[in-house]
Amino acid sequence: MILRPRRLKLIFMLRVIIFCSLILTVVSRVTAQVDTSFARKPLGYAEYLSLIAQHNLNYAAEQFNVNIAAANVEAAKVFSDPSVAFNYNNNEHWIKQLGYGIGGTLNYTLELGGKRRARIQLANNQLLLVQYQLQDYFQRLRAEATLAYLEAIKQQRLLYVNMDSYNTMRRLAVADSVRFRLGAIMASDARQSKLEAGVMLNDVYAGAAELKGALVSLQLLLGSTVRDTFYMPVGDPRGFDREYGLEALITEGLNNRADLLAARQQQAVAQRALRVAKANRVIDLGLGAGFTSNAEATNEIAPTPAYKAYTAGISVPIKLSNRYKGELHAAKFGIAQSDIQYQQACVQVQTEVTAAYHKYLAARRQVAQFDSGLLTEAKQILDGKIYSYQRGETGLLEVLNAQRTYNDVRQNYYTTLNAYAGALVELERSAGIWDINF
Repeated sequence: MILRPRRLKLIFMLRVIIFCSLILTVVSRVTAQVDTSFARKPLGYAEYLSLIAQHNLNYAAEQFNVNIAAANVEAAKVFSDPSVAFNYNNNEHWIKQLGYGIGGTLNYTLELGGKRRARIQLANNQLLLVQYQLQDYFQRLRAEATLAYLEAIKQQRLLYVNMDSYNTMRRLAVADSVRFRLGAIMASDARQSKLEAGVMLNDVYAGAAELKGALVSLQLLLGSTVRDTFYMPVGDPRGFDREYGLEALITEGLNNRADLLAARQQQAVAQRALRVAKANRVIDLGLGAGFTSNAEATNEIAPTPAYKAYTAGISVPIKLSNRYKGELHAAKFGIAQSDIQYQQACVQVQTEVTAAYHKYLAARRQVAQFDSGLLTEAKQILDGKIYSYQRGETGLLEVLNAQRTYNDVRQNYYTTLNAYAGALVELERSAGIWDINF
C-alpha cells in the first residue's frame, strides 16, 4: 500500500514524457513535410530588382527596340546611290567601215526639299520615343516584380500562421487523448480536437502550395529555369508609411510618368512624319554625265577621223503623283491622333494617381486598426480559452472558436499589410516616383 502512490506518480511522469515526445515528433514532422520540402535561397529586395533588370527576358527583348531604332537612325543618313552605265556601238564597221565607239555615263539623283534631313530627324525622334517606352516598360515591370515579391512574403507568413495553428491544435489533440485515457474528458471531445487538427493540416498543405506558386512567379520574372531551388524573399514590408499630398502627386505624375513622356514624344514624331511627307512631294533632279570615244571611219564616201564626245544633262520628273495627297493626309491625321492620345494620357495619369492615393489612405487606416491591439487581444483570448479548457472550466467549442478568430485576425492582418504595401507600389508607379526599399 505504501508503494502505490509512488507507482501512480511514476505512471503520471511517464505519461507526461510520452506526451512531450509526441508533441516534439508532431512539430518536427510538420516542419519536415512543409518548411524544408524544397531548397531555398534568401534574396533581398535590392538584389532582386537588380536581377530583374539583368535577367528578365521580356525586358531584354524590349531593349532590342532601342537598338533597332538606333540602327534606323543610321539607315536614315544614307545618300542616294549613283549609277554607272557602259555602252558599245558599232556602225557596221566590219562591212561599211563607218566606225565604232565605246562610252559610259554616270547618273545621280539629287534629293531636294530636305528629304534626308527630314528622315534623320524623324528617326532620331523615333529613337527617343522608343527610349521612353522602354523606361515605361521597366517602371511597370519594377512595380509588377515588387508586387510579386510582396505576395511571396505574404504567402510565407500565411503558411507560418497555418503551421502555428496546426501545431497548437495538434498539441491540444495529443493532450486530449491523454486526458481521455485518464477519464478527464469524453471521447467525443478527443475525437473533435483530432479532427480539427487534421483539417488544419490540410490548410498547411494548401498554404505550402500557394507559397510555392508565388515563388515560381518570382522565378519567371527572374528568367530562371532552376526548378529545385527557389529564391525566398526576405524583409519586413512594414515601413511603407508616406505622407503625400494629392496635388503634388498629380504634378509629379504629369512631369515624370514615362508613358506620358512617350505620348508627348509621339506628338513630335507625328510632326516629323508630316515634314517627311511634305519633303517627299518635292521633285528630285536627275544628274547625268557621259563620255564616248569613237574610232576612225574609213568609208570612202564619208571618212571620219577618230573623236571623243562628252555629254551632260539634267532630268526633271513630272510629279503627277502629287495629285494624290494620301501620305500628306495620313500624316496630318497622325498629328491629330497624337494630340488626343496625349490628352487622354494626361487624364489617365490624374485618374490613376487619385484612385491610388485614396486606396493607399484606406489601406493605411486598416493597418492602423490592426496595430491598435487586435492581434494581441486575439492571442490573449486564445491563450485564456486553452488554459480554461485544460482545467476543465470551458468547452472545446469555445477553444475552437477562439482559435479560428485568432487565425482570421492574423491572416487578415498579413493580407491587409500586403495590400497596404501594394497600394504604395501602385501609388508611386502612377505618380512616376520610386523610393521603395525594404
